[in-house]
Amino acid sequence: MPSSDFALFMQQVLRRPHQVVALAPSSARLCAEMVAGLDPAGGPVIELGAGTGNITQAILGCGIAPGRLHCIEMNPEFCTRLRDRFAGVTVHQMSAGDVGMLPLDTVQAVVSGLPLLSMPVSLQHDILSGSFGLLGPQGRYIQFTYGPNPPVARAVRDALSLDWQVSSKIWWNMPPARVYRFFRRTPST
Repeated sequence: MPSSDFALFMQQVLRRPHQVVALAPSSARLCAEMVAGLDPAGGPVIELGAGTGNITQAILGCGIAPGRLHCIEMNPEFCTRLRDRFAGVTVHQMSAGDVGMLPLDTVQAVVSGLPLLSMPVSLQHDILSGSFGLLGPQGRYIQFTYGPNPPVARAVRDALSLDWQVSSKIWWNMPPARVYRFFRRTPST
């Protein structure tokens, strides 16, 4: 097994290019934006596509207890690295499309490093509907993207009544990225 996270990341990019589509692990600035607003006293947090754990480290660094963090990752080598590196964090080797099957509720946030734009709309729908099924009323689905548009298909946003807030561009990431925080629209009265 490669000794560094970057070496493992690059090895998996070459071995599993359909699963690992980023050019490099998430930067410290992107990680900080992804975890901004997480509440150490709030509900559990789910991380989708945890990879080598850069965002995982940031989640723990903002005060979320390891026992309240659930990481979902498909890549078995990334799962091994995550389990070795983050004692007490629950690592689920599974598809993010099955997130709704986790025995959790009142989750405060789902933090996603998944390449949503490269996924079929049906899988995006499974991921987002499963996530929002676990999120509490004020819960957020947090997703970064390299593109100029929201990373969730319009059909999924409309079906789930989602709205969003978007960060400024994070230039010190490779490539530059933005962070979207999706939430359910409040019904009009």
